[in-house]
Amino acid sequence: MSANERAIPEDNILKNSINENEKTSEAETTFAIVQQAVLQLWDVVNGLSSIQPPKRQHYRVTVFGSARIQKDTPLYDDVRWLASELTAMGCDIVTGGGPGLMEAANEGSVLADPSDRFESIGLRVNLSYEQQTNPFVEEVYQHRTFFSRLHHFVLLSDAFVVLPGGIGTTLEAMMIWQLLQVRHLRNTPLIMVGKMWFDLVDWATKHMVDREPKLANAVDMTIPNCVDTVAEAIALLRQSHADWESCQSKECLTIFKPH
Repeated sequence: MSANERAIPEDNILKNSINENEKTSEAETTFAIVQQAVLQLWDVVNGLSSIQPPKRQHYRVTVFGSARIQKDTPLYDDVRWLASELTAMGCDIVTGGGPGLMEAANEGSVLADPSDRFESIGLRVNLSYEQQTNPFVEEVYQHRTFFSRLHHFVLLSDAFVVLPGGIGTTLEAMMIWQLLQVRHLRNTPLIMVGKMWFDLVDWATKHMVDREPKLANAVDMTIPNCVDTVAEAIALLRQSHADWESCQSKECLTIFKPH
């Protein structure tokens, strides 16, 4: 040891070790308190979710689809026509409120409703690269998280139409599929339009059902109603809308059971 170096007394080393242990213990205690508070907060959220929304005036259809599809393309035009037909039928339209197929659906709703009898709704989420709500949204809700936004879609909607899309659209579709599978959502059409969704169901059947041990039941693969065209989706929704209208004059069973 050089003349400039000093030995650290053993009692100081022990004291420092005790202080570090105390800090760790305090951090763990703080984390446990925060974790418990968050869990209690979710209990409150679940309790609030059990309150049924007021009886709504119109059947509501949520349209999921890609934000990347441009105007003046066949798919954009198809989705705009889909929403116009549903609005003429007497439906509100709900989307993610962004561009692409979301905008097509909101536009179709507005064009078919010059007297402004029905709602064109957008549920937005904060994204650094996609901030603008499309100009055809008449009522917008802003969410900070995808979780709260997805939950809001479920609370608002009587039916779901899934058009071609990417990871976000697939997430939305799979969440609705799973809620129907476990019967937290009931009697709610999940209609998937386009070949990609047939392929998704085929993939799920191959890797979840046609194997041992099975990872899902065969009946789970029948939950999504896959169709080739928006015209087929409209026909299915026309029947569901008629059933919903009949239900409005009766005391029908609650179709959404919160987690």
